[in-house]
Amino acid sequence: MTESVPSYAARERPILTPSQLNKLARGLLEDAFSQVWVEGEISNYTRAASGHWYFTLKDHSAQIRCAMFKSNNLYVRTKPGDGSQVVVRGRISLYEARGDYQLICEHMEDAGLGRLMREFERLKALLQAEGLTDPARKRALPRMPRRVAVISSPQGAAIRDVLSVCARRWPLLAIDLYPAQVQGTEAPAQLRAALGAVLSTTPAYDLVLLTRGGGSLEDLAAFNDEALARMIAAAAIPTLSAVGHETDFTLADLVADVRAPTPSAAAELMTPSAAAISQRLRQQAGALRDQLRRRLDSASQASDACERLLRARDPRRALELALARLRRHVDELGLAQRHIAHQRRQRLIALAERLRLHAPERRIARTQQGAAVLLARLQALARRGLQRQHELLNQSAHELDRCRPDTATLRARSSHAFSALRLLGPQATLERGYVLLRRRDDGTLVLRAGALQSGESVIAHFADGERTLRSED
Repeated sequence: MTESVPSYAARERPILTPSQLNKLARGLLEDAFSQVWVEGEISNYTRAASGHWYFTLKDHSAQIRCAMFKSNNLYVRTKPGDGSQVVVRGRISLYEARGDYQLICEHMEDAGLGRLMREFERLKALLQAEGLTDPARKRALPRMPRRVAVISSPQGAAIRDVLSVCARRWPLLAIDLYPAQVQGTEAPAQLRAALGAVLSTTPAYDLVLLTRGGGSLEDLAAFNDEALARMIAAAAIPTLSAVGHETDFTLADLVADVRAPTPSAAAELMTPSAAAISQRLRQQAGALRDQLRRRLDSASQASDACERLLRARDPRRALELALARLRRHVDELGLAQRHIAHQRRQRLIALAERLRLHAPERRIARTQQGAAVLLARLQALARRGLQRQHELLNQSAHELDRCRPDTATLRARSSHAFSALRLLGPQATLERGYVLLRRRDDGTLVLRAGALQSGESVIAHFADGERTLRSED
């Protein structure tokens, strides 16, 4: 058997040891997959004495070895076990000693919780992009509401806290409860229906509060409903959201006009403090009394000054002088009126005498006589004119009778002319056996035989009708 000798090219190829190969593969994997999210079912779960977790993450067709060290698994809320469906975040690595491909987990959460959180973040980003969470569009709560609608579970602790705080702080507030489930599959629809009923109520409420107690992300999922969040953002009245505890946040909190950390805090936000208002009213009443007292003192001082001025300048003397002037003016006015009346009476007497001397009866009689003479002359002229017109009419009638034509002679002449015209007309000519030819296309008369072409159609007019003829050579 002959021993084969390696060629030069074979001796130049790099040759790796398993350790070197695994190290290179580990570097490539960790660089390419520095952080990945993986969802799957846990199996072969083991907790080592060091506190590290080792398990397999699988789905219906594949699996991968996983490790989660103690420094990371301390922050996992729910401890995993075989059959748990989880979402993990980590990096791909390779255990060089055995060449095992594995996922080093840095974070773990329940798969359902992870989906809820991702959906929450997606909707949150969508609403923020549309401006529904913008603080600039949010309204302030009314300072002293009269009617408030509360949407919550009637059996929950949240409504009891709200009613208790409101009764203590502002007993005058009217609160209407709109019951709805606050968790579960039917909760979003019931919350939307309750909010729709609140917004359609007339007269409108001053404020609407959506509230429930604390719970897990799954418990608060109803308040992360997109349709409910959009209804809250579009509400025509101010909205207040108090869902869960201070650390809990929902989409309803983000789009509402005001978010309260707890139901009790919401009740304090929407109600004024009766004690504080009473204290403020007492302060304002005291300030008003002081202001009135100062005004009364000032008015009293002004009154005393006016009284001293009146004593110094007694108006009764001025009143007596004014009355004396008034009586004198009244006497002067009476005398002037009597003088004017006497002058007018004398003038009326003089006018009456002049009227008697220039009585109009004579002028009227003379005018009547002149009118009678003119009327007689006018009547005579009218009679002569009418007689002249009558004579002219008679003369015109005689002239018309003399110039009237002989009707019988005109009728005979007309009949003779009609007969002559008929004899000269085309119909009489046709009746004597003549034919009238017209071209069929344009209706022009055919006057010469040479004007017709071979095959041309013409219309022949006879005395009793028409026929279409065709020309032939």
